[in-house]
Amino acid sequence: MSTTPIGSYRLFQKLHPLSLLAQLTSRRATGCLSVFTGIVSWSIYLEDGKLTYASYSDKLFERLDSHLRRLSQQIPALNSATRVQMRLMFETKNEHQSIPNADYQAICWLVNQGYITSVQAGSLIDELAKEVMESFLCLKEGSYEFSPESSLDELPKFCRLDLRLLVEHCQKQLRNRQNIQSSIPAGGGSQVLSTTQLSQLKPQMQIKIGQKLPIPINFELPEKNKTTQPPVGKKLYTIACIDDSQTVLNSIKHFLDENTFSVVMINDPVKALMQILRSKPDLILLDVEMPSLDGYKLCSLLRKHSTFKNTPIIMVTGRTGFIDRAKAKIVRSSGYLTKPFTQSELLKMVFKHLD
Repeated sequence: MSTTPIGSYRLFQKLHPLSLLAQLTSRRATGCLSVFTGIVSWSIYLEDGKLTYASYSDKLFERLDSHLRRLSQQIPALNSATRVQMRLMFETKNEHQSIPNADYQAICWLVNQGYITSVQAGSLIDELAKEVMESFLCLKEGSYEFSPESSLDELPKFCRLDLRLLVEHCQKQLRNRQNIQSSIPAGGGSQVLSTTQLSQLKPQMQIKIGQKLPIPINFELPEKNKTTQPPVGKKLYTIACIDDSQTVLNSIKHFLDENTFSVVMINDPVKALMQILRSKPDLILLDVEMPSLDGYKLCSLLRKHSTFKNTPIIMVTGRTGFIDRAKAKIVRSSGYLTKPFTQSELLKMVFKHLD
């Protein structure tokens, strides 16, 4: 997924996946559509409006391994030893050392090593895409960008799938599960459209291919499919930001959507403990380098207080050394965010540690 510049994301923009896909197909787009919900992210790679790969972050290698295990019935070389070797090479537990498009690179490795052919890789990607796109079609809100450049540009391509046929297949699968409420796309059964209807969708605004979207674009579905019901059970999270730089505080507040977050800005670390006690935040962003009080020391003090024993505390710093990370672990911080960071990086870290 491409790095997102400041201001490119707004949380919980209404999303209409069908309309968005129709637009990309009709424009014969080439690039990557990145979608982020705060829980998982989707990456949809296109070439001239055709899908070359689709992935989403939840249980990435478990999903790939499941498909390879089924494929091993026809290809004995894809035994458990091969699959374990693949995961050891490409699956990383540390988010700071993650391999870009690790699952796709793993498929490329299987082809290069002769475990599967290019045709078999294309069939595997087709099956994975059906699973990914089915979950994507159920999205109701999120943040996204389209970039004409993709991290798959230098890697071999094994297929170019027709998005309309893929969506039609997924819609049939969703119709079969309409008794499960969580699997029904936004707006209920009325939003399951035919291939013809998909091709006729007319978004109100156009994506200009060759440029990143500066802000999310709201693609409207036909009036009969609109819903006026507000989101149910939406929580307002309180985030405490402790930093002696007002500029940094303002940037973080700008990054965190006011409809989802209540941001408490604290620029005096000496008074931070009392302000945090009053606000009782769901998560704390804590600068490491402050002149009057070391961030590690403040984190240690917070952990000794019963109220904040289990509150997520994210250390924010420009330091990247092993010793600094070790210090963060010693004082029981929950995470480590390195400056400078993009809005998407901040949101991923925040949602990773919120219930």
